[in-house]
Amino acid sequence: MSEESLIYLLIIALIGSIAVSVSYFITRRETNARNVSNRLQWLGKQTLHCLEAISMLKAAGCMPELLDRLNRHALRYIEEISTLAPDSDLMTQVNAQKETADRMTQGQRGFTSDRDLKRFQIYVNYTENLLKDMVEKNELPYALGSSYAKELYWLNIRVVANAHVSQANQLLTENDKLTALSHYKHAKAVLVRAMVPPKQKQPLIDEIQPRILELEPKKIYRGGALEDSLDSYLG
Repeated sequence: MSEESLIYLLIIALIGSIAVSVSYFITRRETNARNVSNRLQWLGKQTLHCLEAISMLKAAGCMPELLDRLNRHALRYIEEISTLAPDSDLMTQVNAQKETADRMTQGQRGFTSDRDLKRFQIYVNYTENLLKDMVEKNELPYALGSSYAKELYWLNIRVVANAHVSQANQLLTENDKLTALSHYKHAKAVLVRAMVPPKQKQPLIDEIQPRILELEPKKIYRGGALEDSLDSYLG
């Protein structure tokens, strides 16, 4: 083989090597970009869900300790987003949602409409699953996770009962006493069935019971056939 041919082959080999290297670099960069994009998508979804759950639970009057735990969990995601995409639309959206959650006042609102109540319960379920996941990953002690789960259960019971009471109160302003009575009874039933210590739910039941008695149709007791016969005889 001539020296010219050898040089030609070396040039071809060098060009091929460069092409392979460039292709590998581009492929790896595209893979990394895709992985980052997928990670950001997942982080964004989890962060926004967590922040919305915080807003919902805070508005319902959830215990501050649980809210603080959820807030710290969300901050971990936010920090990662700020590292991967500090100037992104996602970062702006997350910051806005965080400000909304921070501004929410403890126990600020009730959930009186069926739509609001259903949305609240969706985020209660989300939080329950999140806590289970945190326990499984050893991010949360089992005993603490169990305590938080009980708090969520009782919070959900209270919110549902209060929603029925609020609807009943509104119906009374419209003079719909029969439907209002039905809502008061539903509120009481929710509390009675709740799997919590009696002393925990009894104060709420005691608030509702007088309203039920006030609206309950009064029973009229008749003397029966014997009294009717005596009335006829004495008449």
